[in-house]
Amino acid sequence: MEFEVTSQVVRELLDHAARAHPEECCGILLGSAARIVRADLAANVHPAPETHFEIDPAALIAAHKAMRAGREAIVGYFHSHPQGEAIPSATDRAMAAHDGSVWAIVAGQSLRLWRDEADGFTPLPYRLVAR
Repeated sequence: MEFEVTSQVVRELLDHAARAHPEECCGILLGSAARIVRADLAANVHPAPETHFEIDPAALIAAHKAMRAGREAIVGYFHSHPQGEAIPSATDRAMAAHDGSVWAIVAGQSLRLWRDEADGFTPLPYRLVAR
């Protein structure tokens, strides 16, 4: 089964990254094992947001509470690379949990998905869907 992302989520991530530039933006990806249907935009609370990201812990807690209450599952996370490419950086690789989550990385108008697996990041092809 091919992974899916709604076109609305892609627009939101690209717009969020553009608004945050030159700092990194970040947030939480929500949906199911095969589809991202929503993104929770979060504050980047890292002390060096020009080159790093840290999702606001309050946003993470809220997403976990919502998931336990029956809302969409946490599929993964997103952030931007304002000065780089939409590929995992050395910092991303060092910070990864290797838990199978999806990472979306935005660079300019490019968005790529990656699966954070035990052996590292692998590209995750996807197709856009309306809803």
